Amino acid sequence: MDANRIQSTPIIKKETKNKIRVEFEGRTSAWERFKLKVFSVSFLKDVVWYIFRLILLIGISYVIIYPFISKVASSFMSREDFVDATVLLIAKHPTLETYKAVIVDNEYFRAMLNTFVLSASTAIIQTFITCLIGYGFAKFKFKGRKLLFMFVVLTMIVPHSTVRLSMFMKFRYFDILGIFNFLGGGVFESIDILKFTDISLINSFVPFYILSATGLAFKNGLYIFMLRQFFRGVPDELEESAYIDGSGPFRTFVQIILPLSVPMLITVFMFAFSWQWTDNYYTRVFFTHQGPYTLRAFIKIPRSLDTEYPGQNMYVAAIRNTCGILIMLPLILIYAFLQRYLVQGIERSGIIG
Repeated sequence: MDANRIQSTPIIKKETKNKIRVEFEGRTSAWERFKLKVFSVSFLKDVVWYIFRLILLIGISYVIIYPFISKVASSFMSREDFVDATVLLIAKHPTLETYKAVIVDNEYFRAMLNTFVLSASTAIIQTFITCLIGYGFAKFKFKGRKLLFMFVVLTMIVPHSTVRLSMFMKFRYFDILGIFNFLGGGVFESIDILKFTDISLINSFVPFYILSATGLAFKNGLYIFMLRQFFRGVPDELEESAYIDGSGPFRTFVQIILPLSVPMLITVFMFAFSWQWTDNYYTRVFFTHQGPYTLRAFIKIPRSLDTEYPGQNMYVAAIRNTCGILIMLPLILIYAFLQRYLVQGIERSGIIG
């Protein structure tokens, strides 16, 4: 019965619908069609839902963006604006004095250059090393693979503060497996010129390079996980065809896998670069006051600005906010040009939601 009813039901094709719509528009006026569309329950529901979503998005955007807007606005205010109760976001006496003092007195360009060299070099090393490790976990089967990957995930869970002291001492008295003590205190003990002492790598970029080259730098566990998820989606047939043509694993990785992974590599590079750029933890561990002048030491009150007056607290906060804006500015420019690759990399890694 139901089958006969289904068979007897006429199937309305797309051409038939278009013909009916054309005939309806030809028989009715524009005003009648407008009334039928606007004064319907479904249209009112769509309007109410659209207004609700719009208000909700505006409210959420205001809560998120307002702190940033207030910081940018306060960076252009003069000393008098902070003691004027009528000034909220728009300065009555706008000035660039704060920016000028911060850039000149705090040596902004010198700090930015040092930070750029450190961030770019470590990001390049981390991108290649984590890519190689992630490819190995995704495509090669060996004993202990799951156990090693568990340790990789563990690096994302263990708080960095728990290894802070041991990491500092390791690079402060750098001695790989006691080799220097063995050579200096044992084999060549009688020859003064060949005695070895512990090497201090503090106040240099070397600890960052060592951690990056060994895949143990900040967030490297996350990069390895992302790249492993990406490489698991690469068809095995590509590698098998390369092996048949006489290509080895490393050559296949460099000539075939890497070109396919450009969006993902750019994503990892951007993450590594931005996290190193804004890092305040490892720079405190490895850099003291004698270390290279980076953006970590850039956030301070310029000596040319007079902060001794009743509005001192708000003025000092605005100066620090100005320093933060100058730190974020290069990252904003980078993301503005590379955001397309960032979205593609996150989608292909499988880490969504």
